[in-house]
Amino acid sequence: METALLRYCCVSFSSHPYHKKISAHRRVDGGETQSQRDERCATTALSRRSLMASGFSLASSTALAFPGEGLAVVKQGLLAGRVPGLSEPDDQGWRTYRRPDEKSGGHGVGWSPIIPYAFTVPQDWNEVPVSIADLGGTEIDLRFASPKEGRVSVIVAPVLRFADNLGDDVKIENIGPPAKVINAFGPEVIGENVEGKVLSSNVAEHQGRLYYQFELEPPHVLITATAAGNRLYLFSVTGNGLQWKRYYKDLKRIATSFRVV
Repeated sequence: METALLRYCCVSFSSHPYHKKISAHRRVDGGETQSQRDERCATTALSRRSLMASGFSLASSTALAFPGEGLAVVKQGLLAGRVPGLSEPDDQGWRTYRRPDEKSGGHGVGWSPIIPYAFTVPQDWNEVPVSIADLGGTEIDLRFASPKEGRVSVIVAPVLRFADNLGDDVKIENIGPPAKVINAFGPEVIGENVEGKVLSSNVAEHQGRLYYQFELEPPHVLITATAAGNRLYLFSVTGNGLQWKRYYKDLKRIATSFRVV
């Protein structure tokens, strides 16, 4: 509307000097001259522009200028439930990510809150948006990536896929041995059957909780699986051939650092 108003008001301001002279003295409806009408239009447009600017300024000061509630609202809107959980780098340049208690996502009505998990990554790794169209669908809780080294994903799946009598405090050993877990859930990570692709498997224990660790190829991927509450956690670390060759040590360290806390 502002653009249209300005265009209308500027019609009489032709570059031709004769037109300027005539339009300044010609009467229009209401008894005012064209020049008076032009002046009134310009004043109105200026007032509308000032009002719009002041409105934007008010919105900006509320949402952007102050580190208070307005900024928090904007952050939540931009992040869409993604809340930063990274620590500062340690003396080796590695950071620890811990799933924030405030992060949204429950993966189904009636499910208990997701028990937080943690892992470590080099400092150039960062969280990336999750799409329900990604492999793993709505059960992907988190993605991390480094353009240089590779990618990480966390899938949180219901243990009801295995049985409906496992209770609400499941241990991964209750679900089954490593072979059963990787055969059932490995396809969610790599998008195909894992038969013949498991290069190695291992069982590690940390603070009384078991973690099944697998290496698959192809594609190059490391998977750490455990259970907590009524969910199975699948933590995968992958990279292309060159990344696998150059950064395998880092990728392995990331994969084995996964813990449910």
